[in-house]
Amino acid sequence: MLTARHVHHDRREPTPTTTTLQIPTADGLADAFAVFPDSGRRHPGVLMYPDGFGIRPVLRDMAAELAGHGYYVLVPNVFYRHGPTPVIELPEYIGEEARSGVMAQVMPLIGAHTAERVRSDADAYLEFLAGRPEVSDGPVAVTGYCIGGLLAMRTAAAYPDKVAAVAGFHAPVGADGPELFSTVTAQVHLGHAEGDITPEGLDELNRSLDAAGAGFTSEIYPDTVHGFTMSDTDAFSASGLQRHWDRLLPLLERSLTVG
Repeated sequence: MLTARHVHHDRREPTPTTTTLQIPTADGLADAFAVFPDSGRRHPGVLMYPDGFGIRPVLRDMAAELAGHGYYVLVPNVFYRHGPTPVIELPEYIGEEARSGVMAQVMPLIGAHTAERVRSDADAYLEFLAGRPEVSDGPVAVTGYCIGGLLAMRTAAAYPDKVAAVAGFHAPVGADGPELFSTVTAQVHLGHAEGDITPEGLDELNRSLDAAGAGFTSEIYPDTVHGFTMSDTDAFSASGLQRHWDRLLPLLERSLTVG
C-alpha cells in the first residue's frame, strides 16, 4: 500500500505536465487545469473538485502530487459562471483574521451552485475526460474537498456508470440527505474532520451508505478541524493530509484500470 511518504519521494511517473483548459458546458466555458504524467501513455482520469476557496497554488500542488502516481487529474473552476480563476482574491495564507471576509465572498457562490448546475457541469467534465487522448478508457474517479466533496458525491450519484471511485474530505456529504447515496455504485472513501461530525453522526451517515449497498470506508480523522487538507489555511493538519493520501491512493489503485 502506498503511503504519504511515497508521494513526495517515489514518483512512479515522469514530472507531470500542467495544461490550462476551457471546458464547454451548457452555460458557457469553465476554466480548468489538468496535470498528467508526460509519458506518452494513457492514464486513468480523476476529476478533482476544489474546496470553496477554489483553484490556487495548494490545489495545483495536490493535483500534481496525485498526477505523479499515474493519473490525469482535472481541476475545474466550479464557480466559472461568476468569472475566471481567481473568482475571488485570496490572501496567500487564510488565517483567522482573513477567514470571515473570504467566507463572506464564498458563501453566495456556493449558494448559487445548485444541485442541477452541479449535475450539468459534471456531465461536461466527464465528457471532456472521456474525449482526452491522454485518458484511459473506462470509468474515472472523483474526489473533492469541503464543498467539493459534496459535488463529488453528487457527481458519483448522477453518473454511476462513469464513476468507479469517489472520495470526499472534510465534506458536507450528508447535506442532501441519505437518498443521495442510493444510486452511488462507486467505491467510496470519506475522511471527516473531528470538528465536523460527532461519532453518532458518523454512525448515522455510515448506516445510510450501508443501506445504499455502497462499498465504503468512512472515518473521522483524529485531531482535525474543517479544512484540514489545505496547507494554506490555519485549519491544516499534516497528519490529516497524510492520512488523506494513505486512503485516497489505494482507493484509486484498486478502482481504476490503468492503460
